[in-house]
Formats: sequence, structure tokens, C-alpha cells
Amino acid sequence: MNLIKTIKSLLILTLPLVWWSCDHNRNTTGWQYFDDMVKSPAYESYTPNPNYADGKTMQALPEGTVPRGFMKYPYAKTDEDRLTAGLSLENPMLPSGENLERGKKVYTIYCASCHGDKGDGQGHLYTSKKFPYPPASLLSGKMLAAPDGEIFHVISVGWGIMAEHGSMIKPDDRWRAVLYIRNELQEN
Repeated sequence: MNLIKTIKSLLILTLPLVWWSCDHNRNTTGWQYFDDMVKSPAYESYTPNPNYADGKTMQALPEGTVPRGFMKYPYAKTDEDRLTAGLSLENPMLPSGENLERGKKVYTIYCASCHGDKGDGQGHLYTSKKFPYPPASLLSGKMLAAPDGEIFHVISVGWGIMAEHGSMIKPDDRWRAVLYIRNELQEN
């Protein structure tokens, strides 16, 4: 009789614990030990942030830092440096199928919206009248005569009203885009 009372007591005590431990949301454990880590105050990129002296959430990179996988580019956005880069920089990439495929992908993502899928300067931003100034045709005589290093330089630091893409595209991918322009767009 005593054993039955003990078993009943244990069941009465454990049944609420078992019921309470059953969670119908399988995406969470149901326990939070450090609430400050779970519900931290996040700031969106362009919102004010009282934690910084300038009040901005998005901060500029510290002076002299270079992101991993990138290198400090030695040339500026000037006529002289464009010509110097054209003469001194050589494409280290070979026109293999893999490099051309990656170059096409990079070109499609970063270049085609302005220069067009064919490289003729008739990209969507220009033909839709969202951008009033015509982008350069990569099929022009000037571009056919330009050395690879010059094209790499223009991708890296920009030219005229073209913005720089060196902060967005790794150096090897810039060279692959040059390969794609030379071997696919300008060959056709």
C-alpha cells in the first residue's frame, strides 16, 4: 500500500513537469539564460546610433585597412595612372573555361546593367532612360586597342562618371572580367 502511494505521489509530481517541458514550438528550447544576448538592440545600417561620436551606425573603415582578399591598389583615378596601369599591369589569369565562366558571371552582375549584355553600351540602365549618359561601348576601337591593365584599372577605380568597383570585386575576379570582355565580347 505504501509503495502504491509513493508511485502515485511520484506520478502526481512528475506529470506536471513532463507536461510543462513539452514545447509545441520546435524552433526554440524554451529557455533563455542570458536575455541580453537573445534580445540585443540591433541598429540598421543607415539609422542613427548613439554609441558612436558621429551618431551613425555604418562607420567608415579605419584608415589604412584593406579587406581580406583585397590588396592596396597603387594607382589613382587620373589619366596618367590609367596609362601607367595599362602599360605595367598584366593579366595573370589564363583564358580557361573556368576563368571565362567566372568572368561572365562577374560581368553580368557588375557591368551588364550599364555596358549591356553584348558590351555595346546599351545596358538596361541606359536604354530604360534611368541613366541619361551613354556608357562606353566595350566594342569601340578605343577599347579594342586598350591594354588589359587599363581595363582592369578602370574597373578598379572608375573612369569619368563610372563608379569604382574595386571595393566590390576581388582583384582576381576583375581580371576574369577582363578575360571575358576580351575573349567573348570583343571576339564576336
